Amino acid sequence: MIQITPQMRILVAVEAADFRKGIDGLAQLCQTVLQRDPFGGGVFVFRNRRATAVKWLIFDGQGFGLCHKRLSRGRFPWWPARRAGAARTLEAHELQVLLSAGNPEAVQAAPAWRPICPAG
Repeated sequence: MIQITPQMRILVAVEAADFRKGIDGLAQLCQTVLQRDPFGGGVFVFRNRRATAVKWLIFDGQGFGLCHKRLSRGRFPWWPARRAGAARTLEAHELQVLLSAGNPEAVQAAPAWRPICPAG
């Protein structure tokens, strides 16, 4: 089981990917389109053209993991707009919402970090 932790960098590719691609093809997309190193420990999320499936690629230091989720009904209703550039970053909890076919922008959660102020 691949666990997504809050410390991971998560990038969602804006453009749809060819889902005939496997690990090597998606790793190449990370380098050429997203301009990121697939060996850097990030999580790279891609969707197919029909928005019925997503794949996420992770390198854990020993090798790549590739997960694929296809919805049995419907489509993923949310995906970053093209004006966002080639990729958009997400937090771990937002990725969980996306993988549940939800809208990560509608999630209200505490910020990942906030300063502790002395009482006074």
